[in-house]
Amino acid sequence: MPSIPASSDLPAAAEAPAGSGLLDALQHQVAVFARRAEQTRLGGVGQARNSMDRAAYLLLNRLDLEGPMGVKALAGGMGIDSSTVTRQVAPLVDTGLVKRTSHPEDGRAVVLALSARGLARLEEVRSSRRELMARVTEGWAEEEREAFTTLLTRFNLSLSELMAAAAEGGPAS
Repeated sequence: MPSIPASSDLPAAAEAPAGSGLLDALQHQVAVFARRAEQTRLGGVGQARNSMDRAAYLLLNRLDLEGPMGVKALAGGMGIDSSTVTRQVAPLVDTGLVKRTSHPEDGRAVVLALSARGLARLEEVRSSRRELMARVTEGWAEEEREAFTTLLTRFNLSLSELMAAAAEGGPAS
């Protein structure tokens, strides 16, 4: 892993309008991060690398952390529509990573739950991704990892809130 970013990854300060340099650098670094994440798919290392797409990982992770739930609840928690969840869950059900069960109180309703196979697969991928994050941040102090995680979490929450407001017709700025 190169310790110095490629010059094409660094914005030229002279190109930025006065007062916008920091935000230009931020948006540029987010774009570079998105490209690098797509190149590696942040899939981890070893056999589990690139073996689970982002949508599957996020769905399985949510089911693991929050337990069984219906499609509507899963979609709402992820900020996507129910039809998208239905489409993304179908291959997970087909491969046995997720199981469909009847709602305990309303037998007509369907509940999605992580299967034992799904949990095992999720743990493989998590382990691989932890190893990747350890390698990427190998030269970082623990405080730097914590600060980056805190700021990235805050950034993602702010972005989610902005997108939710825009979807509801609220102010997007």
